[in-house]
Amino acid sequence: MRVVERTVPAGDALPGISPLLDRIYRARGITHNDHLDHSLKRLLPISSLKNVAQAAEIVANSIRDGERIVVVADYDADGATACSVCMRGLGAMGADINYVVPDRKKHGYGLSPQVVDLALEYEPQLLITVDNGISSIEGVAAAKQRGMKVVVTDHHLPGEQLPDADVIVNPNQLGDDFKSPNLAGVGVAFYLVCAVKQVMQHAFNPASLLDLVAVGTVADVVQLDHNNRILVTQGIQRIRQGQCAPGVSALLSVAGREQQRVVATDFGFAVGPRINAAGRMAEMGAGIDCLLSESLVEAQPQAVVLDQINRQRREVEGEMREEAEQIIESLHIDLATVPAGVALYQPHWHEGVVGIVAGRIKEQLHRPTIVFARGEGGVLKGSARSIPGVHIRDLLDLLSKQQGELILKFGGHAMAAGLSIREEDFQRFHDNYQQLVKMSVDSDLLEEVVRIDGGLSTEERTLTVAAELQQAGPWGQGFPEPLFQDSFILDSWRIVGERHLKMVLRDCQSGKSYDAIAFNQSEQSLFERGGMVDLVYKLDVNRWQGRESLQLMVNAITTEAP
Repeated sequence: MRVVERTVPAGDALPGISPLLDRIYRARGITHNDHLDHSLKRLLPISSLKNVAQAAEIVANSIRDGERIVVVADYDADGATACSVCMRGLGAMGADINYVVPDRKKHGYGLSPQVVDLALEYEPQLLITVDNGISSIEGVAAAKQRGMKVVVTDHHLPGEQLPDADVIVNPNQLGDDFKSPNLAGVGVAFYLVCAVKQVMQHAFNPASLLDLVAVGTVADVVQLDHNNRILVTQGIQRIRQGQCAPGVSALLSVAGREQQRVVATDFGFAVGPRINAAGRMAEMGAGIDCLLSESLVEAQPQAVVLDQINRQRREVEGEMREEAEQIIESLHIDLATVPAGVALYQPHWHEGVVGIVAGRIKEQLHRPTIVFARGEGGVLKGSARSIPGVHIRDLLDLLSKQQGELILKFGGHAMAAGLSIREEDFQRFHDNYQQLVKMSVDSDLLEEVVRIDGGLSTEERTLTVAAELQQAGPWGQGFPEPLFQDSFILDSWRIVGERHLKMVLRDCQSGKSYDAIAFNQSEQSLFERGGMVDLVYKLDVNRWQGRESLQLMVNAITTEAP
């Protein structure tokens, strides 16, 4: 691991903010106060998204004509929130609307002919895909053969062939100059609902959906560019004010989060995983139904069930992760000799959590990682997670072209992708994938780089500053929360929760003490008390029994000397 301090571009200080925040913002490309304006007037115009006006005309005409509409959702948090945005938004404008969501095990991903059969139960005249559809060649064809109109809304990268839909709305399609290609699926769905409102000149206010947009955007780990930060900020504000879907309130409650203090990270670590758990372990309909609940009385028991499913997911994930780590250890690989690309498979692994496990292994080894589980019919379902600078979907595309029929299907983004292969082809895939990554990825990218915002003075290391930084986001992918690096005297440490290191640190100059915690760092516990530790950390507000205190959240322990 290499620690690099962010460069702060020269220029005038941003007016009205502290020198510390000025340094942090400018290091993230914020050079003008307009970039900190998260009001809706700064949102990219609805009309600037290619084909959204055409899609809105089709949807609006269906609503006016009393046609039945079915939303085809994906089974993750982005898909669930996107589905809820369409159900709530279009429903409020008079749509006769229902939804279907694929069963991960039975139907796989996206709009397939089998999912079209599911939709037929509602006898729809119009299908709208959300967070999927750009690769659904056969599914769209099946829907068209049955006389349905199809509107595809998606944000995944298109392949060489596009589905023959009536219209495709996707900021990543060829010829779309939309300035935020980082829109999540829920963001695209939101733009469609806004466009339908304009066409119908309806009184419905799409801003009432921004809580759902914020949750899905953060949970899908898309880049928080300015447009996405506007969507997330507006959603956060509505949630704090109590103007959100009862399901969002209930999910925050079961996760132990205070609604009035919600921040973006709560969506990624609390709300999103509980929605995702439904699709990973059970039926995604449970997550969508919770988000569509009309009251807290209705939503609360559904949120409790989702919380229970999430606990089950964590248990399964933990077992798989430990087993994956044991496999890696059995290969006697150290960080100096880890293969450029990692691919793992065990027949009994759970398909629903391979993505999470791939992410954990990726974080541990800093390698693009693919984890497979057995699907149906002798097919393995894989989930890939990548590292900065390694475009995993493009790698899979290249491998597919090199190896013919090795990959049955794939799709995704730069940092995450999904794929299917035949079980008997796993070893062949494993060997070719490792070789391809080794040959095509610069070795410098395989060294983990942690970017910091310098150090903090004793005067800056306070509860007030921690609260200021917490509210200064929204922080997330592409707009990371500030990290700092300083040396401290280690006064004491203990292990909590089996895997976490709780420390009491002392400032080398002032002698001031700080509580600190390093998650999943217990192997680093044999430090000599009274010695020096060099830490990469962030400031955190620890809330416990109505009291607030400063806590250092340790990202990495870089050096230790007795």
